[in-house]
Amino acid sequence: MGRMGTPLLLLFSFLASAYCNSVPVINMALVELREDLKLGEVAFQIIASDPDNDPLKYGITGTDASYFNVNQDTGEVKIKSLLDRETKDLLQVEVVVNDGVYADVTKIVYIPVIDANDNAPVFRGLPYNVEVLENVAMGSELFRAEATDADFGTASIVSYKIDEVVPNEGAELFSISATSGTVVLVGALNYTGKSPFYQIRINASDGGGILHGENKVQSTAAFAFITVKDVADINPQFLNLPNFATIAENSDVDEPVFTARAIDPDTGVNDKILYSIESTNAPDLFQIKEDTGVISVKIKFDREELLDIGATVVLRIKASETHHNVDGDIASTVSDLEISIGDINDNGPEFYECESDTCTQKNSFTGKVDEHSSAGLSVNDLNIRVKDPDQGQNSRFNLELAGPDKDAFHVSPSSGLGDSLVQVTIRDSVAVDYEKKTVMYVEIIAKDASADFTSTASVTININDINDNFPTFKEEVYNAEVFEHCEDGTFVATITATDADALDDGKITYRLMPESMRSLFDVYGNNGTIYVKKGSRLDWEGTNSYSPTLQALDSNNQTGSIVVMIDIMDINDQTPKMNREVYEAYVKENNNFELQIKAIDGDKPNTPNSKIQYHIVDSFFSSNFTMDPNTGLLKNNGQLDREAMDPLLKGVIDLTVLASDMGTPSLSSSANVTINIEDENDNPPQFLDPTPKPFHVKESERGILVGSLLASDADQTDLNNRIIFSITDGSLGSFILFSESLSEGYRGNITVDPAIELDYESDRKTYNLKVEASDLGQNKATIEVQVIVDDVNDTPPVFPSGMILNVNENSSLPEPLITIEGKDVDTKHHLEYELISTECQCNGTKGPCPEEWFKVERNGDVKAISSYDIDYEKCDKVFLTAMVVDLLTEKGENSTEGDVTINIVDINDNAPEFIASQDFFVVVIEKVDTGTSVARVYAKDRDTDEKNRKINFKVTEVIFIGSDRNFTDDFLAADSPAQEDAEGIFSTHIRSQQSMTNNKKGKYMVEVEASDGVFTSVSVVELLTVDSSYRVSLRFNAPVSDVNENLAKIRNILTSATKATVEFFSVYPEDGAQRADVTTVVEAYFVFRNGTALDYDAVTSILNSEEVYREFGYQLTELGFTGISTTITESGGVKSEVFIMIGLMAALAIVLVVTTTSLVCIRRNYKRKLKAAKAMNSAATVVIQNQKTGPVVPGTNKYTKEGANPVLNMNIDTATDLGFDEDGSSADRESLNSLDYNIDMTMTEKDTMPMMVIEEEEEEEDDDRSGSLYIEPLGAALAQREKKRDTDSPGLTFANPSINTTDL
Repeated sequence: MGRMGTPLLLLFSFLASAYCNSVPVINMALVELREDLKLGEVAFQIIASDPDNDPLKYGITGTDASYFNVNQDTGEVKIKSLLDRETKDLLQVEVVVNDGVYADVTKIVYIPVIDANDNAPVFRGLPYNVEVLENVAMGSELFRAEATDADFGTASIVSYKIDEVVPNEGAELFSISATSGTVVLVGALNYTGKSPFYQIRINASDGGGILHGENKVQSTAAFAFITVKDVADINPQFLNLPNFATIAENSDVDEPVFTARAIDPDTGVNDKILYSIESTNAPDLFQIKEDTGVISVKIKFDREELLDIGATVVLRIKASETHHNVDGDIASTVSDLEISIGDINDNGPEFYECESDTCTQKNSFTGKVDEHSSAGLSVNDLNIRVKDPDQGQNSRFNLELAGPDKDAFHVSPSSGLGDSLVQVTIRDSVAVDYEKKTVMYVEIIAKDASADFTSTASVTININDINDNFPTFKEEVYNAEVFEHCEDGTFVATITATDADALDDGKITYRLMPESMRSLFDVYGNNGTIYVKKGSRLDWEGTNSYSPTLQALDSNNQTGSIVVMIDIMDINDQTPKMNREVYEAYVKENNNFELQIKAIDGDKPNTPNSKIQYHIVDSFFSSNFTMDPNTGLLKNNGQLDREAMDPLLKGVIDLTVLASDMGTPSLSSSANVTINIEDENDNPPQFLDPTPKPFHVKESERGILVGSLLASDADQTDLNNRIIFSITDGSLGSFILFSESLSEGYRGNITVDPAIELDYESDRKTYNLKVEASDLGQNKATIEVQVIVDDVNDTPPVFPSGMILNVNENSSLPEPLITIEGKDVDTKHHLEYELISTECQCNGTKGPCPEEWFKVERNGDVKAISSYDIDYEKCDKVFLTAMVVDLLTEKGENSTEGDVTINIVDINDNAPEFIASQDFFVVVIEKVDTGTSVARVYAKDRDTDEKNRKINFKVTEVIFIGSDRNFTDDFLAADSPAQEDAEGIFSTHIRSQQSMTNNKKGKYMVEVEASDGVFTSVSVVELLTVDSSYRVSLRFNAPVSDVNENLAKIRNILTSATKATVEFFSVYPEDGAQRADVTTVVEAYFVFRNGTALDYDAVTSILNSEEVYREFGYQLTELGFTGISTTITESGGVKSEVFIMIGLMAALAIVLVVTTTSLVCIRRNYKRKLKAAKAMNSAATVVIQNQKTGPVVPGTNKYTKEGANPVLNMNIDTATDLGFDEDGSSADRESLNSLDYNIDMTMTEKDTMPMMVIEEEEEEEDDDRSGSLYIEPLGAALAQREKKRDTDSPGLTFANPSINTTDL
């Protein structure tokens, strides 16, 4: 081919490609997306295909396209805005595809939004507040919680449960239906026994669903508040029963004994309580007041008559409510009060004979005793007891003997308490002589120790005759002592006897008499040691001495006896007993108070064990009272002032008093003393602020509150501390005053009379009010209050204008930079400042600031934020929009906005920065002369100001590194001044100051300094030296101008191919003339960083290699590259075989491309023609009903009659015309195949029948699959048209924009 052949082939290939091109097809109509897709997540892929495999561009349009982002190159669609099914469940977008040849292909795609469980249930009808009677039946429905869920399916099904009930014990009282939300009472309520209030947290949960790939159950909680209302369903309750009380016998009628107190536990009802005596073990002794519960003596009584009930009367007290309860009954309760009857000494001692537990009163007794019995020996067979029915010390009695034989005997004990065993013992054993008297008589006289009561009993003593030889003791009476309540086995005394008979030596045994004594004491029979047998029964308070007889028996059982006087020594085992457990007294404040406290101790009188001392237990009020330690008289210590007490005490003082004996250890008992201090109106009201500040009131506001005065009355009862306020002077009818109660006193609220408007502009701007506070006792306090009428603040503040300041970057700045000073004409104003927004001018553009450099304080100070560095190179201006606010504005606008402009002043704060242009520079030795540029360096300073960013370069050091030696040189210098380009980059040439010699082969390390006058930077430039032996000539079939224009591309290709740095030496035409069609020679060096270089052979070997040619040969050929030579003088050395090889290969490649393209297009066009021919044959056999004719429309492909092919009424022989007509245009041929392309579809009024679009099967390029079933487009269309003909169907036409009349 000639030079015209190649363009023709390229044109032919282009036309063939255009003729074969088809429009893309969108293969999707519906996409389902979940609403929980996240922002940026892939939603779907646009599915489209192009039969020609042209690259496609994708897009989405339509009202719902804002939800998505589309990758134009890949068709990948991502979420841009979150989807929400509940807002919109069906989206519609129009998918756009373009193959770069035809117009956009669009198709509507419907996107149903699939539900995700992204909504929690929402409660309806809140709040749930319910009041319930406490006796409501279990199972009752209290209320219904209702919640809905906007989701779909199971995620919208709401179930309910109770999460928590407060208080916790209420959790068992309520249940909720999981499906309906009905809350039901499942336990019994109780206003007093349980909580009167319940808080229920109800949880509504949906049925769960998928959210972000996980099954998620959403839930919401709501609170229900149930208030329980009290009903009368609880019986009264006693506050102080059961209890104990004491009353002395023979007390006066109506003397109070005890006050029963009961309450109605139904605190919401609080019914009145009535009292009565339900039953008693001693009727008619006591009575009770029905309304107060005071129990008093009904008749006088004797304690000794009540001993059969233990001198304790039990009263069953009944408390009844006044009204009927919920069951229609009168609720009541009962409890016991035990009243102990106190004793007085009204009985004397009496004599008794007791057998077992039965005692019979007697006044004569008979006993017997052996003659000459030892003194102290008890008379046998006497069973005498003396009893005094009185209690305590009132039962103490003394015993003595009388009668004819009183001197021979002794009575024991000499005294007793209450109940005592009495013995008659021998005092004079000589007088007891059977030979003188066989019967002896004595009288025992019992006298009350503290009253004039006496009893006498006669005792007959029969004397027994005995032998005279008996054991004898050294003493007739032995005395011993032992403590009461001692341990069993305690030693008392060892007493031995002797017998004159030698046979009785060592055979004497001992025993104690009488036998009844052995229950308390006993003696060891072999040695006469007496010990305590039952120490727990030794009680000084019962019997203080014992006189057992110690008998010594010889071998013939002859007995010698002595009396052992055992005194029981008292220990402190009796605790003092208070007469009352609780003392209660009432006294008015400011009066004196006295109360007698009394206690008794049962230990031995007139000993430390029975001596009682009284004192007050330390407490908060104990210092306000004194108590006589000996008498127990309780008095006030100083004045009793009700107001000095905590009001919460309600005037009640509780003390605890102790009664302690002086024994060791000391024993004590206590009693509670309740003292009620009754309030008196003895305090006047007092203003809490005696000198109040003036009140200010705004003009023109009716009924406004002016101010409040607080006053209190120290009295503690409502009757005495209630305060009434009034204005007595100065109001002039403009003010009124209301009183209200507070926890700390009373408040008087002064307000403007609703009928009056105060006027600041009038003559009266100040009122002096005289306010009086008085209580119900006419105690008064007066105060003066000043009311000032104020002007209204209704003018907005003014922001100062023209606020501009300069701030140096990266510098220490003053604090503050400037202060905004707004103006306000109102008399009272308080201005504060607030930063509204910040904008910056960065790189000449005004917009948001990258960093917040400044702030505005509330006082207007503009300050720099120290955490950021102000950098002119980032932004050179900052615009602050601030607002001044008047906090005291009452009407209208209270703020104004304004601007503060801050100019950032550039300072020299950045050092120059070198910009690397290439790794090293190649220096051709023979090319370097004086002034020759061997390298170029670039640098930039980030400072913006001209004087701060200007850079000067200087060569500071040059070091030559050769193969044999290194040395320093100074033949290089930098140009000055440096050059600046449009981007602010400074550059300079490094120039040689002399010619270079060929012996300097190696590399130079050149140190270059860049300075802006303040900062300097240093960079090292490498210069590699080469000589002409490494010069390679490259030949290009192109003008010098074209080669120079493409030098950068040529360098990049050669660098990539050889991996060396390419340095061009010269570019010139081969014959020296500048013609359009010439050979241009480019001389170049191929140098490596290590200083080595490629010569002609090495470059030729690399460029002719198959691998390099396959990758870079086409690119070099496009740039006109034809071959390589060593130098321009060696023209005969040009290797023409290289050019021939490259030319042949290029031509062969072009021919193959054109041939392949032509064959493919011819084959496809041939198939289309065959299809069209078959379609026309099919159309000829179809019987067309109601065929319409019409005029031919020149220059279009519209139908001229139904069933016709859009061929403009031209007769075409489909059997012979296969589309190889050279004279016809490609548009003509395309018109025959209009059914193959769905290019455009419009409605026409000419045709009422729809044209069915039959999608053509994708043609297979593989010949092996050409035999597959093929659908005839036109035949199928006509068949469907006959089948689905409908007179009401709209007509459709197809227009092919590729056909025009010019082509025809």
